[in-house]
Amino acid sequence: MMIVKIGGSVLSDKTRKFHFRAEVVRRIAYELSRFFPEEKFIVVHGGGSFGHPLAQKFGIREGLRDYSSRHGFVVTHLAMLDLTSRVAKCFLENHLPAFPISSSSIFITENGRIVRGSLEVVKEAIKGEFIPLLFGDVSFDVKKGIEIVSGDEIILYLAEEFKPEKVIFLMDVDGIYDRYPGGQLLREIRAEELKNLEVCGSAGIDVTGGIRKKLEVARELTKYTGEVWFVNGLIKDRLSEAIIGNALGTVVMP
Repeated sequence: MMIVKIGGSVLSDKTRKFHFRAEVVRRIAYELSRFFPEEKFIVVHGGGSFGHPLAQKFGIREGLRDYSSRHGFVVTHLAMLDLTSRVAKCFLENHLPAFPISSSSIFITENGRIVRGSLEVVKEAIKGEFIPLLFGDVSFDVKKGIEIVSGDEIILYLAEEFKPEKVIFLMDVDGIYDRYPGGQLLREIRAEELKNLEVCGSAGIDVTGGIRKKLEVARELTKYTGEVWFVNGLIKDRLSEAIIGNALGTVVMP
């Protein structure tokens, strides 16, 4: 089994509200269709320009405060349901039975970190030869009332449970650089070396920590999987090559 994360900067232009790259997502689905169902997948996608601007506008990460925060919580969730519906339809066009599973319905967080999760639906979907499709979402939070559960946080929780062969992050750049911008692409790196990298920012709005959070997650993921890949999801065949194991990109090893 493999877990694939479609970054929000891949499926949308984060600088344009509610922008969706349908052709890119169709091509990603087509690449997965080359390997499914012989290879099992869980797909997780980010919020892109659907979830992040609304989460920022309504201050979701500040917790439950008043009616405005409740209103924003619902609106942000509805935007993510819209986005995941579009992703699922692109997969169906490629004969992939991607089944959307609402992350806010199965995860409870504490300050944005998952503390309780129910994965029975995910397990049954896999058993039935569906592709579970999860996504960064709002969450009910035991400390703050409401929060955001990021796609990367979800992947970490899933990896601990399912111990995937590899985890593949699709980004809008070729991988992890020793310095960004202006650095060199790191083709292979050990998990312990990640903490020494200098990284900054991402294009558009990201309320979940961006690339810095991904590096922290990658270090943790190597406890549960043998390979964590970072490849450019905007370029044809990079996903297929990462599945095979010979992609232009970065692979993080334990």
